[in-house]
Amino acid sequence: MKAIMIVGTTSHAGKSLLTAALCRILFRQGWRVAPFKGQNMSLNAYAVLRGGEMSYAQAVQAWAAEVEPRVEMNPVLLKPQGDMTSQVILRGKVAGRVSAAEYYERFFDAGWQAIVESLEKLKQEYELIICEGAGSPAEINLKHRDLTNMRVAKYLNAPTILVVDIDRGGAFAHVIGTLELLEPEERALVKGIVINKFRGQRALLQSGIDWLEHRTGIPVIGVIPWIDQIFPAEDSLDLLEHQPQSRRKPEVTISVVRLPRISNFTDFDPLVAEPTVAVKYVDLKDPLGHPDAVILPGSKTTVADLEALRKAGMDEAIRNYAAAGGTVLGICGGFQMLGEHIIDTAANEGWSGTFPGLGLLPIRTLITEQKIARRRMTSSAFPQAGLPIMGYEIHQGRSQIIEPEIPPPTPTYYPLFEDSSLGIVDANQGVWGTYLHGLFDNGPWRRTWLNHLRRQRGLGTLPTGIANYQEQRTAMFDALADTVAAHLDLTPILTAAESG
Repeated sequence: MKAIMIVGTTSHAGKSLLTAALCRILFRQGWRVAPFKGQNMSLNAYAVLRGGEMSYAQAVQAWAAEVEPRVEMNPVLLKPQGDMTSQVILRGKVAGRVSAAEYYERFFDAGWQAIVESLEKLKQEYELIICEGAGSPAEINLKHRDLTNMRVAKYLNAPTILVVDIDRGGAFAHVIGTLELLEPEERALVKGIVINKFRGQRALLQSGIDWLEHRTGIPVIGVIPWIDQIFPAEDSLDLLEHQPQSRRKPEVTISVVRLPRISNFTDFDPLVAEPTVAVKYVDLKDPLGHPDAVILPGSKTTVADLEALRKAGMDEAIRNYAAAGGTVLGICGGFQMLGEHIIDTAANEGWSGTFPGLGLLPIRTLITEQKIARRRMTSSAFPQAGLPIMGYEIHQGRSQIIEPEIPPPTPTYYPLFEDSSLGIVDANQGVWGTYLHGLFDNGPWRRTWLNHLRRQRGLGTLPTGIANYQEQRTAMFDALADTVAAHLDLTPILTAAESG
């Protein structure tokens, strides 16, 4: 099958971004392209159309290629749980929870089988597969069990692009060192070098490029400038770099609690893209302050993060903030935390018992072994009825509304959606909770919720008749492709792919 492999000298060199850019560039050239990452480790996941989950990064790359995300694009997903173990997702389904040593004993062969079978399926439907590696392909202590980098490249005989982040310094040493540590047959597959995140003048770099090409015999096919555009982050470490774009006068400030096992924080990219909104991530040890809203995000292990919240005193800070009239929104695990209790008698998340929540919403959650991962289409019931809503669920727990024995004269909560199991808001409209990831992608609902915050500050309302974030994301892909294509020569790579 025709394929291109993208590996990096280090983590965060720009492999995911370059893969998305190539998917968009080649789609616009008329190719039917699919992204692929054999094994990913990330807490940002996406529920595919037929059920099951995959890494959100590969879903983004699929959207860049204008194809539907599917689990074959990421057949192995590891979701770290913070206790030296990870949940293993094979072909979109939970396969177990293991330590690193146990994973390679139990799942190495099964993982490689899933990778090969997925590639064969993709081969039937796509003309070109753009494969992304993980970390570095030259970690000598890990190479024998690396499912993601040159093992895939060799299987596909794929011309490989080596990406280096020049902004960190040491780029030439990183390239030479990586190539030196590859086996001869692996090094022979590297057909081009891309220097990424370049901030200077290209002319001042040319002597280094000439030396690198002479030293390695491999052409430098691109020098990609630093791209300020906010792009979906792959894991929580990216939050250190994934900061909101500067705003001259943000009118609304939203704080997201940075839980130790935070997941699906890509939910907030549409808020970051709002011109009048500033999004801040708040560590548990930091003061909460007085933002216009506080968001409790998703968590891979809700009980453990709830206990971390309590230990840091952030639970009391959130309760005091809500009591003072602040707006709190919980998503998925954050929604569960806002309830009365979380019950995990079988220790499905590693902790056994009944744990008190923040007590801000009338729900009780039972953590179960069976995981829900599915797309949802519904309509809003609040704060504006009838808006079409698209999103997805990924959670290991069922929440039940606790109804009082004597019905009160007025409602104590309102359902957010046609299906009340997807979320509720208290009668004061101060505490909101939902299981729907991707909720803010829905432009009219997002603006309606932001207008609720704006009215509390005496600000005018924003227009709600806007497109969903999907259209903004499409424009982002085109801008990314334009920038990368102007600084990249794919000719030697495509020639090698077509002849291979």
